[in-house]
Amino acid sequence: MKDEVAQRKIANRLKRAKGQLGGVIAAVEGGSSCKDVVTQLSAVTHALNRAGFLIVSTAMENCISDPEGTEEREGLTTEELEKLFLALA
Repeated sequence: MKDEVAQRKIANRLKRAKGQLGGVIAAVEGGSSCKDVVTQLSAVTHALNRAGFLIVSTAMENCISDPEGTEEREGLTTEELEKLFLALA
């Protein structure tokens, strides 16, 4: 159940980023000011980072609650989780 909630949150964040990216493209094509483009691009980056951190934190929570990987899920080592986290930093 918890994974379904996390998946919904992740999907919502990614959909928000997709919409914001559309705004960036429209701003570039429409000749908007550099400030407007960068502001919108920053919003996209923030939304993607939030989705990425949520994905990694969900994986961490799963590893803590099921360290042996007995549930049907992708088992990640501490090193793999660290690498994923640092990829977003």
